[in-house]
Amino acid sequence: MTFEAARRGRGRAFARTALRTTMVAGAIGFGLALSGCIVKPQPLGPTELSAYAADKLARVGQGQPLPGPRIDLYEAFARALKYNLDQRVEIMQTAVRVRELTFANDQMLPGFVANSAYAGRDSYAASSSISAITGRQSLEPSYSQDKQYAFGDLSLSWNILDFGLSYVRAQQAADGVLIAEETRRRVVSRIIEDVRTTYWRALTSERLATRLRALESRAQAAIGNARKLYAERQTSPVTALTYERELIEIKREVQRVEADLQVARSQLAALMNLPPDLPFHLAEMEAVEEGLKLGLPETELIRVALQNRSELREVAYRQRINGREAEAALLELLPGFNVFVGGNADTNRLLYNANWVGWGARASWNLMRVFQYPERKALVGAQDQLLDKRALAVTMAVMTQVHVSRIRHALALKEYGTASEFRRVQRRLVGQLRASAAADSISEQTLIREEMNTLVAEVKYDLAHAAVQNARANVYASLGLDTFPLATIDGNDLDGLKRAVQGSWLGVGEVLPRPVVAVPPPAPAPLALRR
Repeated sequence: MTFEAARRGRGRAFARTALRTTMVAGAIGFGLALSGCIVKPQPLGPTELSAYAADKLARVGQGQPLPGPRIDLYEAFARALKYNLDQRVEIMQTAVRVRELTFANDQMLPGFVANSAYAGRDSYAASSSISAITGRQSLEPSYSQDKQYAFGDLSLSWNILDFGLSYVRAQQAADGVLIAEETRRRVVSRIIEDVRTTYWRALTSERLATRLRALESRAQAAIGNARKLYAERQTSPVTALTYERELIEIKREVQRVEADLQVARSQLAALMNLPPDLPFHLAEMEAVEEGLKLGLPETELIRVALQNRSELREVAYRQRINGREAEAALLELLPGFNVFVGGNADTNRLLYNANWVGWGARASWNLMRVFQYPERKALVGAQDQLLDKRALAVTMAVMTQVHVSRIRHALALKEYGTASEFRRVQRRLVGQLRASAAADSISEQTLIREEMNTLVAEVKYDLAHAAVQNARANVYASLGLDTFPLATIDGNDLDGLKRAVQGSWLGVGEVLPRPVVAVPPPAPAPLALRR
């Protein structure tokens, strides 16, 4: 063995030993680094939770002007539409979907990629050639690359298959925006319905709260007097106990109604995004007309509801998204064809051409997609069947809601009429009893009992009116009609929105336009309602 061969052998042995040592050291280092990177749950501490809660508490009503001395119904609508947090969440949800659509549109653009890199080594990447015939070295070792060099390129590429898929995804994202808008319509409709109901109940609470508490005190005093008369044997036990029972029953009814009305005030404050402990007063409002002039038979109303209800539109958009998923599955079966062109630069001084322009085309085909397509097609078909059944279920629910809401409104009107008649009779009766009490013809206890009955009649009249307003709101909500278009909400400040709400609410007539017989488009604009 020659000296040169021995030297090369020792060099290769040293290289193998160094490689093994490096691999062992690298494995140990990798294991230590991996053990140090294991993530464990880290719950928030009391300080962090306290700071988080304080931040949200400070921001929950931020940017909202305080109400004036009196809040009328139109300002309550405007504040709820402008500052209700559920509505704000839906606004941000729509904004996110719009951003997703913008991003999906950007995905259709060609790729424009810049790459740069640096490489170096401690010795030249020299090599020699060995003859395949003689087995001897045919050339002395040489190199064509510097020890250190940098290179980069700027290329424009476009994949036709990716463009087609991106176009389909952009269409699906556009339908996602429409779904978000329909969800917001549904939330706005619910807010209007809730404000309309809770306002009248809260106004009743504010109007009668003082009288309820005063009369409850008088009732308690009357109960005490009845017990005293019974104890002193000035009246029969049956008469005293019957009278006491009637007073306690009326007192219990007053307490139940008062508790119900106080909850309505807190609910109204929450709808307007006001703190529950913020003192505010409601303005006296004239009772809104209770009649319902829709101008269409129930069959046509159902058709209007099916055209306008956001739930059914949402299912229709989801069906369209699912149909485009089938298009995407077909596109994925096709081969991908990518074309590219770009400039390149290299600092290697041994290159003859260190700067050049390259171009080319490349085709690729994922054959596994062919075998996966039947299962993918079956999945899309099953989802389409599910959405179709959901659409039928929503259709039946909408039909039922339209029918039930009209029945509830008619029943609420009957109860309102009965409550109005009862209040009128009770007012006349208590007027007669007050005159008799002034002439000492009846006892104070009898007058107190009838005055409590009168106050209960007043409360039940107001509650019946609130029930009519609630039933009326349910009718419009079941039809999916937009009392206030979203553009009106977004394009006005609080005062402007209040004026727009009042103008819409006091519009002349409530007759719906008769729908056309032609088949409506997939996403018809909601019919606006003038109240």
